[in-house]
Amino acid sequence: MTDPMETGEARALRDAVRALLTRRSGPAAVRAAMASPLGYDDKLWSTLCEQIGVAGLAIPEHYGGVGAGLAEACVVLGELGRSLTPAPMLGSAVLCGEALLRTGNDEACERLLPGIAAGTTLAALAWSDVDGQWTPALSAAGAGLTGRAHYVLDGDLADVLLAVARTDDGAGLFEVDLAAVRRQRVTSLDPGRRLAVVECASTPARRLDTGGFTGPLRQLRATAAIAVAAEQVGAAARALELTVEYTKQRRQFGRPIGSFQALKHRMADVHVHVEAARSALYAALVDGDPEAVATAKVVCGEAFAHAAAEMIQLHGGIAITWEHDAHLYFKRAHGTALLFGDPASWLSR
Repeated sequence: MTDPMETGEARALRDAVRALLTRRSGPAAVRAAMASPLGYDDKLWSTLCEQIGVAGLAIPEHYGGVGAGLAEACVVLGELGRSLTPAPMLGSAVLCGEALLRTGNDEACERLLPGIAAGTTLAALAWSDVDGQWTPALSAAGAGLTGRAHYVLDGDLADVLLAVARTDDGAGLFEVDLAAVRRQRVTSLDPGRRLAVVECASTPARRLDTGGFTGPLRQLRATAAIAVAAEQVGAAARALELTVEYTKQRRQFGRPIGSFQALKHRMADVHVHVEAARSALYAALVDGDPEAVATAKVVCGEAFAHAAAEMIQLHGGIAITWEHDAHLYFKRAHGTALLFGDPASWLSR
């Protein structure tokens, strides 16, 4: 079966996104975006949405999207991960877009998805308690939603806030009144990933799902895991590329350090990890069964962590300085490993 991320259309999409990010999202631009009030370059995001349509890839055409699929969204996420470009692709376009599509609510989809697909509406999903698991942090009662949700991607900036909450009949998906909710950005390990805490106290909210959200929540969890795995594969591959380039340039004892057999073996090990991660991502996209998804979440996270750790080691002392990008890959690796649930929780499934 053909890899859905290696079709002709997927390669053309990858080339277009990579070319744009190469021109406009180099290391200096990434750092400037991280330090900006939004945490990402809104002009670059607008260009990605307007010229390439990245935010609408997994959204059907009748809701203003491109009508492609998750594989195409993963192509973009891989390129964003490769360059560490901060963008609301994962939280808004993929996570919230998927959540709305799973509600079966045509009115809500027609009202909210066109703006998300165009990249003009920034949506966020509140889903987790402080443990980072998929047990809803919020509970729904007659007066509204109550509780404190953590790790909300772009939650302090969002124009639309969705929330998974416990109800009498299981989980439900709600659209939260932004005027009555407390949102606060929190410091995260990864400076390129903007996270917030959302606190509700009998906050007015409108239920969106039409037949319960317990089943769709499991599907949404799988989509989130596959999406972050795609980002990890792209970043791990780039970390290896940068490490190989450096070992060809750095000389010791009159020869490039990459020519030493011990270093060759270490970089070969990273290559094996990255290729295993690609295979795990492929299996998750094609099969979609819970075991394949859990495997991708764990294997891709481990591959990225290994690539980032070796990047630090093989670059030597320069890698631990703020001026070098190696530590940014290292922080992204550990941040994404815990996002949407730690590896142990996925292994237990």
